[in-house]
Amino acid sequence: MKMKEVKELETKSLAEKLENAVAAYNQLKLNHNITPLENPSQIKIARRDIARMKTELRQRELNK
Repeated sequence: MKMKEVKELETKSLAEKLENAVAAYNQLKLNHNITPLENPSQIKIARRDIARMKTELRQRELNK
């Protein structure tokens, strides 16, 4: 998810996407520990997406 896409989302939907992304990230890590993933860079991409969403939420919180 690009930063532009994150900025276009409403705050409520962004928070929901963040929750889903964190759950998916945790599942990826668990699956990778049990059986190595075919593409382990998915974990890094998921972590960066979560960081983008958290950053945007924090910026919106500070701008209120």
